[in-house]
Amino acid sequence: MKILVVGPSMTPEYFQWREQRVNDNIPMSNPETARSLKEHLQVLLSEIEIIKQDFEKRSLELGKKIEQLEEEKMQLGLDVDVQKLEVDKLRKGKNKAEEDLDSLKMDYKKLHRSMRTAGLGKTSEQWRQEIQEEKTKVDQ
Repeated sequence: MKILVVGPSMTPEYFQWREQRVNDNIPMSNPETARSLKEHLQVLLSEIEIIKQDFEKRSLELGKKIEQLEEEKMQLGLDVDVQKLEVDKLRKGKNKAEEDLDSLKMDYKKLHRSMRTAGLGKTSEQWRQEIQEEKTKVDQ
């Protein structure tokens, strides 16, 4: 049963829509604008081909970028190794210098001790007093 509505709801767009309907809600195709299946597939294939070429180009660019980054990573790794070797060398030199300093300190203490026991560690004033004392002993 079809109901015909007459009044303000009947617009030209509604009439056009109603004329295109077939089997309740399935619109009819317009033969003038419709493409054949072969044409439609060719269009899709060309679009897919363009997308594929863009993907391959981008993939190639990213591959080159990855190679550059890997090369930089390798260079940085080598730089780190060189820096570690230099740090080890400096650390060994520092340890050697500290050992030498400790050795010099010990030698200085021994020398100072032996100078005291030999009486060579006196100041000039102490030597004057000792000489004065010796003179007075000799004079007496």
